[in-house]
Amino acid sequence: MSRKIAIAVPKGGVGKTTTAVNLAAALAIAEKKTLLIDFDPSGACSVSLGFEKEKLKGDIFQVISFIKYIDSVIHQTELPTLDFIPCSINSAEIEERISRLTRNIHLFENILNQYALGEYDYIIIDCPPYLKGLTTVALTAADSVLIPIRAGKFSISALRKMYDHIDWVKDNLNKKLSVEGILLTMFEPNTKAWTLTTKALFENFGNAILQTVIPKSITISEAEFYGKPTMLFDVKSSGSVAYLQLANELMNKEPHLQK
Repeated sequence: MSRKIAIAVPKGGVGKTTTAVNLAAALAIAEKKTLLIDFDPSGACSVSLGFEKEKLKGDIFQVISFIKYIDSVIHQTELPTLDFIPCSINSAEIEERISRLTRNIHLFENILNQYALGEYDYIIIDCPPYLKGLTTVALTAADSVLIPIRAGKFSISALRKMYDHIDWVKDNLNKKLSVEGILLTMFEPNTKAWTLTTKALFENFGNAILQTVIPKSITISEAEFYGKPTMLFDVKSSGSVAYLQLANELMNKEPHLQK
C-alpha cells in the first residue's frame, strides 16, 4: 500500500516545493517507487523537474475535472523510479472551476483510492501555501503531513495554524491523518534567528522535529534553475546529502509520527 505524504504549511518561501521535489527524488534514488503530485496552482514542481508547460500532456486538475484519467497524465522523469503528475492552471476561469470542484472534499481521495496506485511505495503531494481548498482536499487524502519551516517568528505562527488545521481535518475529515514531522529548512547554524526559532520550536513541538535539517545551500537553488533535483545536479552537495538523509529518516522511522 502506498504511503501518502502531503508537504504543507500556510506560508511561502520555506522550501515546500523544494522539499517535495527533492524528497521524492531521494526516495526514488533509494529504489522506492515514488509518485510526486503537484497540487499547487503555481506549477513550481514542473519547473524544478525541467518540464516545460507546453510539453505537458495533462495535469492533476484535468483528472479531478474528469477530463482525463489519472494514468494518462503521469509523466516519467529522469529517475526511472520517480513519476510525476503536474499542475498547470493558466487562467482565472480554470482556477475558479477548480475552486468549485474542491468543494467536494473527498474527490481527490476517491480518485487516488480508485486508481491502482499500489505500485507506488510513496505518493508525495505538494500543496499550495494556504490551508483552505486544495490543501484541505490533499490532507483528506493523505496519511501524514510533512511540515517544512525556516527561521522566523512568522514561521512559528504558520506552524501553529498548520497544527490547528490538522486537528480540524482529523476531527472532521480524515481520522488517520498524522504529523510526519517538522523539517527545518534553509538552516544556518549559529545565527540569532535560528537560535531563537529552534528554541521556540523545541519548547512547543519538540517531539515532532525531525533529526535531519536542510542547510541553506546555493546548490539547491542552482539545481532548480537547471530543472533538476539537487542530487542529479551535484550529489555530493550539502543539500543533496541532507535530502538523502531525510528520505532515509522517513523510511526508517515509525510510519507516522503522532502529534
